Order: sequence, then C-alpha cells, then structure tokens
Amino acid sequence: MELKPMKILIIEDDINDCNNFRNSVNNRQDIEIVGITDSDAEAIKYVKTKRPEGIILDLELNNSMSGSTDSFEFLSNLKELNLNYDPIIIVTTHINSKRTYEILHRYGVELILYKDHPRYSSDHVLNCFINLRKASNNVKVPSIQEVIETDEEKISNIINSELDLIGVTSKLKGKEYIHDAILYLIQNKDNDNKINVTQFLTNKHKKSGTTITNGIQNAIIHAWRVMPPDDLEKYYTARINYETGIPTPMEFIYFYVDKISKMI
Repeated sequence: MELKPMKILIIEDDINDCNNFRNSVNNRQDIEIVGITDSDAEAIKYVKTKRPEGIILDLELNNSMSGSTDSFEFLSNLKELNLNYDPIIIVTTHINSKRTYEILHRYGVELILYKDHPRYSSDHVLNCFINLRKASNNVKVPSIQEVIETDEEKISNIINSELDLIGVTSKLKGKEYIHDAILYLIQNKDNDNKINVTQFLTNKHKKSGTTITNGIQNAIIHAWRVMPPDDLEKYYTARINYETGIPTPMEFIYFYVDKISKMI
C-alpha cells in the first residue's frame, strides 16, 4: 500500500531556509508541509492541531517563548504534551558540539544535521525524513498499548487535545472533571437509563457536587483569562452569555460532547 505524503512541521527563523524547504517540497510528492513558524509556542499549537509525522527544528531559534536563543524549550514542552505517537525530529544547526548533540538525543531527537556541512541542503533533510520513515515502518512492531487501545482511549486523547487548545491543562483539577463528564456523556448518549452527569462525577471522584462544579467553573475562568481571544473564538464556537462573558459548566461540557461526537 502506498503511503500518504509525510506531514512535516518546519520550525525555522531563517527566511532563506524556509523558502528552500518550500521549493524542495514543491518538486516532490512524498512530503507535505503542514506549517512553518519561527515561534516555539506556535509550533506547539501546530503539533496539537496538525499532528505532524516529522518536525524540522532549527536549534538557534531566536523567537522562542522563553527568550532563549535555543530550541530546548520547545523540546521540553513537546514532551509534556504526552502525545500518543512519536514524531520524527530532525534538528538543524550551525553548532558543532558533542555535548549539545547528546542532550538533544536525550530529548528524543533522531538526527542532527550540521548546516555548514558541504552536503547539507533542504532536499538532504527531507530525504532523511523519508529514510527514517521507511526504517521505522520496516521494523515497527505494534506495542501492547496499540493492540489493546480502546475507543475510550481514543476519545480520551481527543478530549485532552481539545481542552489543551483552549488552555484547560492537566494542572487544573477541573480538567479531570470536565474530561470525565464529556467522556461519560459521549459513551452514554444512547443510554436512556444514564444517571445525571453531576451524580456520575460525585460518585466517581467522591467529592460534593459543589466542589466539582466549582472546579469546572474555575478551569473555564482560567482559560478565558489566560488564552488569547482569537484562540478561544477559533476553538470554542458556541454562543456565550454576554453578561458573564464565559460559558456555564454545563454549556461548556455539552459543547464539547457535541463537537467531539462529530470528530469520532
């Protein structure tokens, strides 16, 4: 079976390098660019929404969220996403340091390409991705997790990804309540005998209804306080009460029940 084009995210702040990658991809059918950015923060959003199979990462990234002049912040944040797959990461750099390379490999970087090497080119980088992809496919054995992965796990991953997009992260206790409520309602949408979602959450978490409701509300308030309005409007498209400016817990939960039900 012929493989689909490999989806690649490019994180690079050199315009000439970006143009070289664009030109190279235009002349081949096995690579598709899903995003180009010079920002590590925006790159994380691309990973969440586009799920690239490969990532080209410029090590000397000047537009990093932390203000540092390297891309270690991106690699650290990528690990925290706990993705259910491992993108192939190729780092490109002008730095020639064994210690730096060792650190990058500990972060999960498959390959480091020295930009000042005579053989370096955009086509060479892309060819490396295809070779790594072929090698991975040839030796890949499904893990136990992949074999026994259930619909519940798949839905759970989608819920977590959607909530992450609007700033409802795992650091917020309310995220767990929201996640469990959405999952319960999706799994029981055709069950006429299902119990009230608040009762389900109180039974599962051994907390009062007030505690759970407050936890959900606080997570929503946090998201609307810290996230850029454009992101909220993009990912949360339901109408919001103009007096409060934020959705109620049940409005929020049922919006995602409907949205995610259409995605699965």
